[in-house]
Amino acid sequence: MQHYDVVVIGAGAAGLMCAASAGYRGRSVLVLDHANKAGKKILMSGGGRCNFTNLNTTPDHFVSANPHFCKSALHRYSPWHFVELVERHGVGHVEKAPGQLFCDSSSKAILQVLLTECEWAGAEVRLNTSVTHINDRPVGEGDGSAAPDMDEAGFRLRTGDGEIRCQSLVIAAGGLSIPTLGASPFAYRVAERFGLKVLPTRAGLVPFTLQPSDKAWLAALSGVSADVRAEAGGRAFAEPMLITHRGLSGPAMLQVSSFWAPGDAVTVDWLPAVADPLAALRQARQEQPGNGVEKWLRAFFSQRLAAALAAHFNWSGPLQHYSNEALAEIAAVLKGWRFKPSGTEGYRTAEVTLGGVDTDSVSSKTFEVKSVPGLYFIGEALDVTGELGGFNFQWAWASGWCAGQSL
Repeated sequence: MQHYDVVVIGAGAAGLMCAASAGYRGRSVLVLDHANKAGKKILMSGGGRCNFTNLNTTPDHFVSANPHFCKSALHRYSPWHFVELVERHGVGHVEKAPGQLFCDSSSKAILQVLLTECEWAGAEVRLNTSVTHINDRPVGEGDGSAAPDMDEAGFRLRTGDGEIRCQSLVIAAGGLSIPTLGASPFAYRVAERFGLKVLPTRAGLVPFTLQPSDKAWLAALSGVSADVRAEAGGRAFAEPMLITHRGLSGPAMLQVSSFWAPGDAVTVDWLPAVADPLAALRQARQEQPGNGVEKWLRAFFSQRLAAALAAHFNWSGPLQHYSNEALAEIAAVLKGWRFKPSGTEGYRTAEVTLGGVDTDSVSSKTFEVKSVPGLYFIGEALDVTGELGGFNFQWAWASGWCAGQSL
């Protein structure tokens, strides 16, 4: 029988942060993970450079059924706290976009910071270890109508390496996104086993797939990108859009995917930098009447995209042949093209999981489950999801650190 003050299940961003935070407070801490490597999502994030925080982090950049839940943790552990940590470890970073900080070399540096902090704090990290039972009940068994028996020892965990006991149990097993990296519904099953509500989950920050009619002309443009303004679900983002052989991706599409609902349309402003394209078209007609719409579009898009837009919408012939009404129709399409996605690529490529453990069940200050003393949920397992740009990592650092401070 092995005894620890704290067991953290999940060796990702939130779990490792929590382990180090608790370890520095003198707790004996064990981190368990079924994967063969810690921090796999850290390593692949940001194209291998890890967008590890966003200096402009505020609660407005998060999606949750309870938008107030994240405020306390984000206030107590700010992006500047994490920046100080990585700088203390000598990790260089660059600001690629306003507020978005990336490693200047490799995301391995961020993972090494966390593993070093765990080592210094005395927290043990044990990989290739799955938890099959909690308090003698299989994880995921039942409907939560009767929580596993508790005793003075706190929690009894059964693993392939034997039984482990702990006073406090932290679930940092993440969500369902990118199953090839080991994602699973483990956290949700534990929550349900203890009678907690899990809100419906779906893929977030994920590329869209297209209806056949749209795919017919866009698929040939795979690899082409454009700066657009995309809107869905009442939220709009001015970011690059990438056309792929499967559909539409890039930051603009990933951002709005978290607010889009199946059956809804996505609106794309192809020319967000042009306030009045009708006036620009009329001016071009006056100054260069023999030019066509496609040539005019080349000032804003690649030749391939300009040609595809002109061909798909049948914008042929010189500008001098277009009436004001016809130019207005072109301007309307460019400022408000609408398409209905056939769906998304799902958890296979989603960066995050929307929904999760209902935050009403958890303290926003300590992350302890209100009805189960000693049980904690942090990170992506909770119904708190950030926008693209380092916000989800900041949530992992903040929730992990705050939970560690209360253990």
